[in-house]
Amino acid sequence: MRVSTTTSSRSDSRVFTVVVQGYGSALPRNAERTINVPFSRLQALMQSISQLGGKVLSVSAAADAPAPAAPAPAASQPAPEAKKAPAKKSAAPVSHAAVPVNLYKPKSPFIGTVTENYSLLGDGAIGRVNHITFDLKGGDPQLHYVEGQSIGIIPDGEDANGKPHKLRLYSIASTRHGDNLAGDTVSLCVRQLQYEKDGETINGVCSTFLCDIEPGAKVKITGPVGKEMLLPEDEDANIIMLATGTGIAPMRTYLRRMFEPTEREKNGWNFKGKAWLFMGAPTTANLLYDDDFNRYEREFPENFRYTKAISREQQNAKGGRMYIQDRVSENADEIFSMIENPKTHVYMCGLRGMEPGIDEAMTAAASAKGLDWSELRPQLKKAERWHVETY
Repeated sequence: MRVSTTTSSRSDSRVFTVVVQGYGSALPRNAERTINVPFSRLQALMQSISQLGGKVLSVSAAADAPAPAAPAPAASQPAPEAKKAPAKKSAAPVSHAAVPVNLYKPKSPFIGTVTENYSLLGDGAIGRVNHITFDLKGGDPQLHYVEGQSIGIIPDGEDANGKPHKLRLYSIASTRHGDNLAGDTVSLCVRQLQYEKDGETINGVCSTFLCDIEPGAKVKITGPVGKEMLLPEDEDANIIMLATGTGIAPMRTYLRRMFEPTEREKNGWNFKGKAWLFMGAPTTANLLYDDDFNRYEREFPENFRYTKAISREQQNAKGGRMYIQDRVSENADEIFSMIENPKTHVYMCGLRGMEPGIDEAMTAAASAKGLDWSELRPQLKKAERWHVETY
């Protein structure tokens, strides 16, 4: 499936020349640019220009003929305040209304019960990653959350100074309804942290605690926290997801909310947009929730696209290992066609080390279109369309 932001008839082959000021360029903000665009993408371009603070100076047919009477007056307006308002509304900003935050704090955590703990990895995978679910029943108040939030876990025991361990935050991997759809559980996707120091293997305190924990055990839970990774309420939004490793946790919540049949029946939110997941992993056996995502792609081919970067099994165009930034580069034209639509949101989650590679890929892709990514990215962030949670 090819992702497209086209909203007009694809049979119209006309091309228009748009002269715009202060839009997507490293030049001074009063600098002018000339952009040739097919009629099918004219509306998306107008929305993007308005959303990112540009000013349309003129629109004409590419052969210097005047633009058709219907679209020309609206498109050639110099973006006054009256025109900016609808564009801002169509961007469908993320709603922070009624988002629960810090229902339980470290000094008085909720005591949850482990209901299941199982490995997410296939045979031959690298490391250890588990899916862990906690029962939330009995809280006062009830510990509830929304997709894109995190909870804190306070591991049992004491640190080297004899003090209780500090909490660690983990992205929630279940929807607000929980994996059981009863609204009384929360699930995490946890990788055991291991590293070498002075010839000794060091295990992460909280990640090892969680990966080893048995069903029935009690766990101190805080939160929920976070408003950075919330989904927009617009059912027609487009969602681009960039994830590595356990950074897949919030993406799983989005995709279950969008495409899991029982979720769709329950949540009263019928996703109609385009969702595109870029997932990075070292091996096929390390792909998390892969069967579910493959099923969503089969069942919703017009709405979901799943692109994998498997570093130790695939090669990029230069013959090196295939990383998620290589997949971004390969699909740059389609990604930027989506970003031109103000209804598109981008979510990134995973190790902080993924950010420079993604940034480099986006910079090159933007430059190929005559855009300056260093200007565009903060504009997307300000518009609540660029969401990053790395660690």
